[in-house]
Amino acid sequence: MQGANKGADHNTPLDGKGLRIGIVQARFNADITDALAAACLAELERLGVAAEDIHHVQVPGALEVPVALQAMAVRGGYHALVALGCIIRGETYHFELVANESGASVSRVALDHRLPIANAILTTENLAQAVARQTDKGRDAAQVAVEMARLLASLT
Repeated sequence: MQGANKGADHNTPLDGKGLRIGIVQARFNADITDALAAACLAELERLGVAAEDIHHVQVPGALEVPVALQAMAVRGGYHALVALGCIIRGETYHFELVANESGASVSRVALDHRLPIANAILTTENLAQAVARQTDKGRDAAQVAVEMARLLASLT
C-alpha cells in the first residue's frame, strides 16, 4: 500500500506540550499501581505535559477503571486517557473475568468516544512479573497517550 508509512515519524521526539491527559489508576495491588503511576507521571512531565494538564484519579480496582474513563470521556477536554491497574493471576477464574472485562471495556470506551486510551492494566501470572513491568509499562503508557493524541489530532 503506497504511503502506508506516512504516519508518525519515529525519529521525531514526542511532544506533550499543550495536551490534557486523564489518568485512571486502580488502587488494588497499590504497590504496583503506585509505581505505574509514578513512572507515567514522570514520563508525561519529561514529554512536556504540564502538571496542571494532568487529571489523575483513583478507583478501587481494574473493573472500575473503564467507568471512570468513560466519565472522563463524556466530560471532555482530554486529548488522551491512561488506564493503570494490576491483575495478578490467582487460583480462581476471577483473574480471567477481570482481565478480559477490563481490557474489553477500556477498548470500548476508546472506540465509542474516539479518544486514545493507553491501556497499562498489567495482567501477570505473579507479583514478580508485575514488579518487573511496573516502571516500563507506566512510561510506555505516557508515550502511547502522547503519540496517539498527536496522531488523532493530525487525522481529524
